[in-house]
Amino acid sequence: MNKVISFVKKQAMVILSLFAAIISLFITPPSMELVRSIDWKTLATLFMLLSVLDGFKHENLFRPVIKLTDRIGGMTGLSFFLVFGVFFSSMFVTNDVSLIIFVPLTILLFRQRDREQYILPIIALENVAAIRGSLLTPFGSPQNLFLFSNSGISVGNFLLMMLPIWLGSMVLISLFIFFICRKERGQNSGVSDSKAGEWTKEGRVKRIVYLVLFVIIILCVVTRTAYWPYVTLFVVIALLVFDRGVFLRVDYALLVTFLCFFVFSSSLAANGGISAFLREHVAGNEYWWSIGISQIISNVPASIVLWPFTTDLKALIYGLDTAGLVSVIGSLASVINLRLYVREYPEGTKDFMKVFEIVSLAFFVPVVLLQLLLI
Repeated sequence: MNKVISFVKKQAMVILSLFAAIISLFITPPSMELVRSIDWKTLATLFMLLSVLDGFKHENLFRPVIKLTDRIGGMTGLSFFLVFGVFFSSMFVTNDVSLIIFVPLTILLFRQRDREQYILPIIALENVAAIRGSLLTPFGSPQNLFLFSNSGISVGNFLLMMLPIWLGSMVLISLFIFFICRKERGQNSGVSDSKAGEWTKEGRVKRIVYLVLFVIIILCVVTRTAYWPYVTLFVVIALLVFDRGVFLRVDYALLVTFLCFFVFSSSLAANGGISAFLREHVAGNEYWWSIGISQIISNVPASIVLWPFTTDLKALIYGLDTAGLVSVIGSLASVINLRLYVREYPEGTKDFMKVFEIVSLAFFVPVVLLQLLLI
């Protein structure tokens, strides 16, 4: 019984998503159309990134960044570097990719500086940074890309629409960092070079392979190529040849969680009764509907479900880009963040949820007020 309880605690999000997927299949019976509607590209990209970035960690490829941070003596400076690294990179490589890159690095660096007590609040703020930084560009998040492609809005008008809340978020994130690190001001918490992890001659080929694969994956994401299945196949073959052990370390639970959420959202969207209800109630109330329904199916599927029934693009996209500040389910990027943390701290789900909600909701309140004024 203790083992069962421990498993449930560690895999709470997986179990929840699996339960939701099973329930949804009673709402809309499974079909080939349901299989085709699943976002297989996102799942394949996530698998590639999880595999390659695990290789980065295993082969100490973060060593140059760790050595660079040796020059940042205080926790405030290091936190700014990491949080805004997520904020700005998410505009170009999407919010989930930026978290996959920076969260493991944050955990590694804070452990080495004996500041583990800051890991949870900082990665919770990195979650906020990923959500709010990515909203500026049409390709910063999947829901932005979907709405940009379907609405016909120009790039210039899209940027102007999102710029005020992007700038406001930047200021607010800076204030949060100062508050979290207030006790560390004036204190040096540098890490010695010996903790950065040495490179061995034997691992040189693997390091080169992982760097090349990472560049290929990022290009696949940025260019949104239709040849992603071939890219995935190439990455799998390369890993089988050079480091097949990485397949034993991939976080398959996260992949299952994403798959279940996609099944759930696709099943809801395919149900005629649910579609009729949304058609009657969504128009004119897009902002609150997008925030609310995202807490059930997350914001990416919610954008697909709500778009056909909306009359106000700004209200819809503002809500979708804010939904991840309410709960972990609100954004699939937040689900990734939780899994990355629990993988390092298997008993830490409860602690993560507590800190995540405190930081996110504290950010959510002023953001909602600002956005309501703009809408």
